[in-house]
Amino acid sequence: MDPRMGSGEFDLIARYFAPLAGPGALGLGDDAAILTPPPGQQLVFTADAMIAGVHFLGDDPAPDVAAKLLAVNLSDLAAMGARGVGYLMTAAWPRDLDESWIAAFADGLGEMQAGHGIALLGGDTVATDGPLCLSLTAIGELPMNSALRRNGARLGDGIFVSGQIGGAGVGLRILRDGLAGGAELDRQAAIDNYRRPQPRLALGQSLRGLASSCIDVSDGLMADLGHVAAQSSVRMEVELERVPLSPLADLIGGAVGAVTAGDDYELAFTARPEDENRLLAAAAGVAVTRIGTVVTGQGAVALDGSGRPITLPRSGYRHF
Repeated sequence: MDPRMGSGEFDLIARYFAPLAGPGALGLGDDAAILTPPPGQQLVFTADAMIAGVHFLGDDPAPDVAAKLLAVNLSDLAAMGARGVGYLMTAAWPRDLDESWIAAFADGLGEMQAGHGIALLGGDTVATDGPLCLSLTAIGELPMNSALRRNGARLGDGIFVSGQIGGAGVGLRILRDGLAGGAELDRQAAIDNYRRPQPRLALGQSLRGLASSCIDVSDGLMADLGHVAAQSSVRMEVELERVPLSPLADLIGGAVGAVTAGDDYELAFTARPEDENRLLAAAAGVAVTRIGTVVTGQGAVALDGSGRPITLPRSGYRHF
């Protein structure tokens, strides 16, 4: 470990991460954690990695990086309808990283995990000559055979989305490119959308038994609905005029830019049209909007106000 960090691996763990450990973590003193799911519950596992300069900006504040790392994994649990239980984390710290950054990172983790009632269960820390690399595995639980899946969309289902779309895309452009325009409050909200997404865990749990399929919007609304379409062997037709947009969506090309931007971490799901009122009642204060219909065919298609397909410049973020 570089002297600028001031501590070895086990000192860092004891100082900054052991205080975040929860039941089953064994105080982070062993090589693994032990969990016993309650009777009638299934465990759900998901993992995501974030690399500096790819998934977050190099000058993003450490607490925001930590919060986002945890939030994007909890969002995957939300899309399955699961409740968060705990998480494992692996961090490859650059050798020249100041220890104060790690301390602030741990503070951000603590804040986010407290807000969602989960705790650290274990992981690993190493040093690297490359960029900061972070990986997190979140563990959730839900009642047996109640998980929301991507493969359940049915012909005639409505397509719904929570919250607003495009805010994180605007926030990224403001931070990375100096994008101008818009009221200051809206600009700060867009930056917060990008840096600190809010996983829709309560909404996901409320959708169990109502939604026929569900996914979180990470790569872009159209791209992610395309995943549902592929898994369900259907066509998802989205009416662009009905998509709830960030107040600053016009800065990135309006609806077309918003539905192809990523990092919103809202939930997109399908359900029978006759269940719409039940959905709205179960949404626990989260805005839910019907934006389209599941029909025969393949892929996800955006429609204009006249119902004609629109050719999008791209469907969303591509990792490769």
